[in-house]
Amino acid sequence: HLHVDTAGSAPHTNIGMATSSPQLVMLVSCLAALALAAGAGEADGRPKARRFVTASGARFMAGGRPFYADGFNAYWLMYMASNPADRSKVLDVLDQASRLGPTVVRTWAFSDGQGSDRPLQITPGVHNEQVFVGLDFVIAEAKKRGIYLILSLVNNMDSFGGKKQYVQWARDRGHYLGSDDDFFSDALTQQFYKNHIKRMVTRVNTFTRVAYKDEPTIFAWELMNEPRVPSDLSGKTMERWVASMSAYVKSVDPKHMVEIGMEGFYGESTPERKRFNPGQGYTGGTDFISNNHIPTVDFATIHIYPDQWLPGSSSHAQVEFTKRWMASHIEDAGKALRKPLLVAEFGWSARSGGYTVAARDGYFRMVYDAIYASVKGGGPCAGGLFWHVMAPGMESWTDGYDVVFERSPTTAAVVSQECAKIHRITSAV
Repeated sequence: HLHVDTAGSAPHTNIGMATSSPQLVMLVSCLAALALAAGAGEADGRPKARRFVTASGARFMAGGRPFYADGFNAYWLMYMASNPADRSKVLDVLDQASRLGPTVVRTWAFSDGQGSDRPLQITPGVHNEQVFVGLDFVIAEAKKRGIYLILSLVNNMDSFGGKKQYVQWARDRGHYLGSDDDFFSDALTQQFYKNHIKRMVTRVNTFTRVAYKDEPTIFAWELMNEPRVPSDLSGKTMERWVASMSAYVKSVDPKHMVEIGMEGFYGESTPERKRFNPGQGYTGGTDFISNNHIPTVDFATIHIYPDQWLPGSSSHAQVEFTKRWMASHIEDAGKALRKPLLVAEFGWSARSGGYTVAARDGYFRMVYDAIYASVKGGGPCAGGLFWHVMAPGMESWTDGYDVVFERSPTTAAVVSQECAKIHRITSAV
């Protein structure tokens, strides 16, 4: 894929630890526990992350009421939280989310191989406790603030290891694999991946003492970030893999929703819809309709990157593509899939021609307007997560799409306004 999300060496922020008496430590611990419990309430009217979100037809539901997933991506949360000196960045972003109103944040629950900086899974089945504690911290802090998390389980791209690392692990065990796409069909790579899933869902959080599979703060498991199988454009390899892996997740964790992580390319099951795809009907070996039809997939996702998918095109052409892309998928989620649709990534790069903050804000408003129209009309589009938020001090991580709320007050206002509009609808239900 095309947006860069490789971890760089980010500056560290030191957090001083004051010395305390045992009585003070006990008092602080009790207050923290009370704060965590209080964070599970709904005093501010926002649905708090204390109830499992489920899919019912083309709607998300939480506690018997419709739920809408407005928020953003912050893929780096576990990475930063794995070093206590960097946790202030995580807290900064979660505090901003709590103030502005987003309900869902999507982040990585993977970092595979010794080539990764701060790996979670060092070798197959061997996990790094320090990094796992970082993920524990992210979940615990999101829970305090009533924010749900989508946790992605592996990357299609090479950054943070990805499917390439799983294929290399299988080769190291003597399996001959011709390409990284063999990740989706080789028995050993699939077993490695299943082992990672099981370790993830059975993990007991060191802060909350709740197993991940029992934690309502987790909104859904994502099978892979932007899966593609270019070696099989029929979509059948992907369909078999999704069916097998989504069923496995459900077998070890029946409480949480599962989504694939797809970008939304139409495939062979609906050839007439391929005209909506970028690049002369490019499918990436995926099939939006048939892959998301699988019963153990709870909701569909799309990503939107017209600046990458339509290189050299005008801003006007990219905006028109976005409108068509959203309209076609909203229609199909409601009529063909009868499942909720989440715009899981969208953004406007500062590296695009003609970029201004005002242009980005206008693009965000356009996407939000389409989501709002679907929500207000009882349609299946249940929210949007823009790509992506970073904290101050992460300049070396920039990919052009990053938003630092403290430095982007107009964008923060656009996000907050969308969340408030959606909240007014949910409050009226």
